[in-house]
Amino acid sequence: MKWVLRIAGGLLAIIVVAFLVFRTPDTDPAEMRAKYGGSPSQFVEIGGGTEVHLRDEGPGNGQADAPVVMLLHGSNADLHTWEPWVEGLADEYRVIRFDQVGHGLTGPDPRGDYSRANYVEDIREVADTLGLGSFVIGGSSMGGKHALAFAAQYPERVEGLILVGSSGAPMPTTPGDEDDDGGNIGFAIAQMPGINLIAEQITPRFLIAQSLEDTVAVEGVVNDAMIDRYWEMLRYPGNRAATMARFSSAYDPLTQEEIAAIDVPVLVLHGAKDGLIPASAGRWLADTLPDASLRIYPEVGHLPHEEAPGRSLEDVRQWLEQRVRRSSAEDTPAT
Repeated sequence: MKWVLRIAGGLLAIIVVAFLVFRTPDTDPAEMRAKYGGSPSQFVEIGGGTEVHLRDEGPGNGQADAPVVMLLHGSNADLHTWEPWVEGLADEYRVIRFDQVGHGLTGPDPRGDYSRANYVEDIREVADTLGLGSFVIGGSSMGGKHALAFAAQYPERVEGLILVGSSGAPMPTTPGDEDDDGGNIGFAIAQMPGINLIAEQITPRFLIAQSLEDTVAVEGVVNDAMIDRYWEMLRYPGNRAATMARFSSAYDPLTQEEIAAIDVPVLVLHGAKDGLIPASAGRWLADTLPDASLRIYPEVGHLPHEEAPGRSLEDVRQWLEQRVRRSSAEDTPAT
């Protein structure tokens, strides 16, 4: 019996030592705000005690007559993912982006609520806090689902939608038609019972690097600065637990009827080599939405706004000018 206890004690000691050696602690909030939250960042309090990290840029900042574009990042990303688009839009548009709860410098939701409904209400509260009426809203992946849900719930607030590798639709059931690469290692680990709890404390940088490489198809997009930002933001206090909470929840898409009722101009952008959300999902959205334009990028993965920033930005600018600004001008009564 003693030797059994000794073996058990030895194994426990090895586990404890391994945990202490490989544990990746949370990042320091003050250091992260200094590194990623400098000008033009703002920290705005909305309902429930949530303090949102956002950026509000462009010549229209604070001007009621400037076209507004709000951009929502995807799962485990943050507002910095939109940098290429902001640089190309802020000359004409007021561009607003923010870290959604459980992400970036916003950190976890104080109530631990990561439901689709709560994300939609956060969008509304951010818009109300900034004094926005109606605006164009766009989102990547998870952010696309939240943009769709916001448009479904608050149609009077939405002038147009931009969906980039978007989730939110009932997923296509026909496999193998979009160069599926088998998925993303980071997403898979986060959904493994037991393993995901360990991942709250042990999150090696190489795992983040591999997850990002799995996400894109264009070589050279993933660099050291990008890996460091994702790794450090994920370890912002509370974000890892928030990630596990989100990933332990069942997928919550909108219904076909809800999506078909969204009657505003929509631009759907998707990478043909998206291994997380197949391009057939983008085609389904374009077919189901009443007023949608579709762009499929042949050699691009899950992040068209970062993998093909020039092409995607040009498509967005043309669509905004032709479909949104023109529609707004036509709807404005003559004086």
